[in-house]
Amino acid sequence: MSEQQADAYKEKFRPGTDPSLDSEVEAALGGMSMDQILAQSPQPQESSQQSDAGAGNTRKGKVIRIGADEVFIDLGGKSQAMAPLVQFTEVKVGDEFEFTVDHFDTRQGVLLVNRKGVLTSNASWENLDVGSLVEGMVTGMNKGGLELEIKGMRAFMPAGQVDLYFQKDISTFLGQKILAEVTQLDREKRNLVVSRRRILEREKEEHRQKTLAELAEGQLRRGVVRSVTDFGAFVDLGGVDGLIHVSEMSHRRGRKPSEFVKVGDLVEAKVIKMDPQTGKISLSLKQASADPWVGADTKYAVGTPVTGRVTRIEPFGVFIEVEEGFEGLLPVSEMSWQRIRHPSDLVKVGDTIKLVVISLDPEARKLSFSLKQAGPNPWATAKEKYPLDSVVTGNVTRLVDFGAFVELEPGLEGLVHISELAGHRVKTVGDVVKAGQEIKARVMEVDPNARRISLSIRRATETAPAPAATAATPAPAPVKKKKRPELKGGLDWNW
Repeated sequence: MSEQQADAYKEKFRPGTDPSLDSEVEAALGGMSMDQILAQSPQPQESSQQSDAGAGNTRKGKVIRIGADEVFIDLGGKSQAMAPLVQFTEVKVGDEFEFTVDHFDTRQGVLLVNRKGVLTSNASWENLDVGSLVEGMVTGMNKGGLELEIKGMRAFMPAGQVDLYFQKDISTFLGQKILAEVTQLDREKRNLVVSRRRILEREKEEHRQKTLAELAEGQLRRGVVRSVTDFGAFVDLGGVDGLIHVSEMSHRRGRKPSEFVKVGDLVEAKVIKMDPQTGKISLSLKQASADPWVGADTKYAVGTPVTGRVTRIEPFGVFIEVEEGFEGLLPVSEMSWQRIRHPSDLVKVGDTIKLVVISLDPEARKLSFSLKQAGPNPWATAKEKYPLDSVVTGNVTRLVDFGAFVELEPGLEGLVHISELAGHRVKTVGDVVKAGQEIKARVMEVDPNARRISLSIRRATETAPAPAATAATPAPAPVKKKKRPELKGGLDWNW
């Protein structure tokens, strides 16, 4: 069919037109063609979601639905978005969060966002923004901090942003993967600065708020010793620091907190005071453990033998700990049956010795021991063991100006006066004997009450005098004195 025949055919079957309708259309068009009208018609607008798809933008949204793998978010108006479900630990419809825009998915027609504060898995220069969380490998270190590699991008972490507290040696992070927050970003110059400290600070604050809500006076809480000072130790209870004053360290006597705890120790302390306004928390290690003085009057009655450890030595005596926090004094006068100049002559710190309790006052928390009474009293049998004029062997323990002290047995000493050292005149004691020398001496006197034995070296080689006469031998008759003649003038011989 030719074109002319086709037009004739169309014209034959075309419905009739209304002349009045044609006039109205012509008037409406105003003499313009259809092409001109279409050219002036507004073009379709980009959806609001597409216009909001700027990577890195931060938006606040509300959860409207939770799917199997995604969480659907209402960003306000007609904008909706999706975020991965794995980015939420706890979530329910109606919860509000802050999100960072990743990109607009044209296929699904929806914005894809990440919850702010969670790891950006597909980090790039296009979708990163200040506040984004990234994971990077520490590849190097310089004077100012650490160098990281993040998805092919080089980043820098200042030394002060590596940890919550100053780290002397940050080389320990080399080769490790660490989570960081973007703090500075320059896409043109390809500069990226990140911080690990900010993440740790947020975590600490979250723990702090949670811990503060749970804390109450009287609770027992575990924590890590963060720092030790002269007046106490600060303990991290989980984002919240509490102070253990030196007076609350232990039932034991101590001068410095460092004697009881050190940085890094895990301790269990009792909360004894809280100030909600200042946030100050007072802790006690002492009150977290049983008081050893409770029931001490029956457990450590006078006369009870005990074993203790020397904790401190003073000129007046030695402090002995018989159990944790239960300490008493061993006076210097109760250390030995012989005279000693200083307690350190007999014991040293850390020695374990056997004692006997000689006094106890639980209310005043005072306890005293005796070392010499824990064993036999050598003076009780000294007179029988060392009779007069017997020759004994001993060791010179010390020299003094007036003589030398000689130990006959543990706890029993005798004195050799300088005049009894030799048969000739002795200028100094050291000219005759030396400390530690073994000598022989004759017993001249034994006084158990005064705890004194007198010895003589010069008489040790003399023959012992003959024994005293027995009672059977009759005593010689007394010699009668001649009567003196009377003196003249009334005087006598007793004037």
